[in-house]
Amino acid sequence: MSREFQVTFDAHDPRAVSIFWREVLGYIHPGPPGIDLPPGADPLAAWDDFLARIGVPEQERNSRSAIEDPDGRGPRVFFQRVPEDKVVKNRVHLDVRAAPGLRGDERMAALESECERLIALGAKRIQRYEPVPPMDAGHIVMADPEGNEFCLD
Repeated sequence: MSREFQVTFDAHDPRAVSIFWREVLGYIHPGPPGIDLPPGADPLAAWDDFLARIGVPEQERNSRSAIEDPDGRGPRVFFQRVPEDKVVKNRVHLDVRAAPGLRGDERMAALESECERLIALGAKRIQRYEPVPPMDAGHIVMADPEGNEFCLD
């Protein structure tokens, strides 16, 4: 039997990192529990109102955030505030499938295009790995705004 799982990121600024990953993955911020948001409503503003209404102190309102796949297929991604800095390379990372089914120059061009989009969102490019057939189709290593490594592949 398989299990559902959630991916959790430690962060200094959970809201900002969740916004970055929302844009990377095409996910959404869910609304607060028990609140039906009208179309076009800002779920983060709804969370601010909800947390204020239930008495969460302002300095604690950015202690966590979450994003979800709007189609319900991918895992929920949770962001929690931690005091310590990231000091070493991640032992686990996300591979963002930016060029599924593509090969060679077409694949690398698609990865480069996505890389540029993510840099504009605050990502950092770390290294490009060229294709080495038949085992490696090529990929680009990047880091999110807080330094968490991920791959475009």
